[in-house]
Amino acid sequence: MDLSDIIQTRMPDIFISSKNKEKEDIKDNKESDSLVEEKKIKTDRGFNKPPVEEILKKEAYRGLHPMQGKKPLSSFLFSPDGINFETMEAEEKVVLFLRKHLITNIPWIFVGLVMILVPTVVSALSIFDSVPANFRFIFVLIWYLITMAYILESFLTWFFNVYIVTDERIIDIDFYNLIYKEVSDANIDKIQDVTYKMGGVIRTLFNYGDVLVQTASEVPNFDFLAVPKPDMIARVLQDLRMEEQQELVEGRIR
Repeated sequence: MDLSDIIQTRMPDIFISSKNKEKEDIKDNKESDSLVEEKKIKTDRGFNKPPVEEILKKEAYRGLHPMQGKKPLSSFLFSPDGINFETMEAEEKVVLFLRKHLITNIPWIFVGLVMILVPTVVSALSIFDSVPANFRFIFVLIWYLITMAYILESFLTWFFNVYIVTDERIIDIDFYNLIYKEVSDANIDKIQDVTYKMGGVIRTLFNYGDVLVQTASEVPNFDFLAVPKPDMIARVLQDLRMEEQQELVEGRIR
């Protein structure tokens, strides 16, 4: 066999190999395009979007806006920034941060003011004029210490008793005193029923009430007491539950 025969014999193999390589490249490109298109479809359907953004698009939530900055004394924060708690996970997003309505503080504020004025009133009535001045001073000092302790405890109880709703669970933090608190939580997919109650002129006027959540977790009932906008809170919880159920059906994991 001469050189020309060898060339003729091997040339077709070279061309076939090149064509096969081109076909493989085209196939790989198609698979890559298919993956990109699939990812785009998932994004368009909301697969990668957090439920907070989906909620904001709904007509019922047009009055709610993500809270920018810090408002430490607020009773209702929607999608706040900078909110963290002890058991918060890295990818967890706070949807609602709640406390009792500010107006619920009026009773203990009124009692505190009365207690502050008591020594002045007693002194004006000359009830304890027969008591030595040193004893009166000690009595007044003790009274003011009790008053300040009552006011501080009442404020801390309101401030640290919070309800948190994230895109994964609900958390109820019950603050009893400086050395004891109780934290309960339940996953969103464990929620079975959400109801809210608003009764009385004051509650209707200031738009606050109770949100009652029944769950299938270890803690069967979560009571969000005297919170602002109870109807909106119940709606957000229902939407988050539907979103969680949809994720389970479609096999999505956030």
